[in-house]
Amino acid sequence: MNPAHSIYKLLDCIGAAWFELNEFIGSLVWLFVDTMTWIYRSLVLRQVRIGRSALVTQILRVGVRSIAIVSLVSGCIGFILALQTAPSLAQFGQVDKVANLVGVAVLRELGPLIAAVVLTGFAGASIAAEIGTMVVNEEIEALESMALNPIRFLVVPRLIATAISLFLLTIIGDLCAVFAGGLVGVVFLDIPYEVYKLNTLQQLTTSDFSTGLIKSVMFGTVLGLIACRNGLRVSGGAAGVGKATTDTVVQTIVTVIFLDLGFTAFFYAVGWT
Repeated sequence: MNPAHSIYKLLDCIGAAWFELNEFIGSLVWLFVDTMTWIYRSLVLRQVRIGRSALVTQILRVGVRSIAIVSLVSGCIGFILALQTAPSLAQFGQVDKVANLVGVAVLRELGPLIAAVVLTGFAGASIAAEIGTMVVNEEIEALESMALNPIRFLVVPRLIATAISLFLLTIIGDLCAVFAGGLVGVVFLDIPYEVYKLNTLQQLTTSDFSTGLIKSVMFGTVLGLIACRNGLRVSGGAAGVGKATTDTVVQTIVTVIFLDLGFTAFFYAVGWT
């Protein structure tokens, strides 16, 4: 094969990936701006209202139904952290510091990250499939023919619901993980309950809570944007709906991890550690 041809092909692939990335980011920014515009209008204009029933329905479907699975996964993470860190700490006679490690790791990183990943598979794919099916069945065109904006009536409730739900699910997941770690520490590692409790309270600060909760709101917003964006762009019938569902899960998880990296670096740079 001609080396020049291989180089051109490589550059073509890099360029295509670069343009695809820019298109992905640009479409998310546009959707976010459009959604925020409708939210702002609903706050300042009397004739524009966001349906409360639609919002409550989405919170129940996205958030409440995810409580059990998020609690289960977060609890398992707490168990794993405590059991994995105990042997290393035991070499230095600091087994009771398991409480410190579990508390910081969960509240700062694993709590919002695990909740976001679970909610992506549980609700993000569902949102993309639901909106995608509406596109295939021409229900979006029916809304537009009646002068009803799909962003206002479909995207806004789901975006608010994912942000609020992930915020609350992160709190629940944090509590479950810390409790599970404490259970392991007290029952299996013979750490006195008062010692475990004292170490946890002394280690955790306001920044530990705030950084994790800030991440959760951003993760929830990104989840809702990606799911709605992929759903609205469905084409090709049932195969398109399946592709949108798969793309939503993959893109959301990758984006959330990169966002987590960015936030962690930023919080470290400004001293929120």
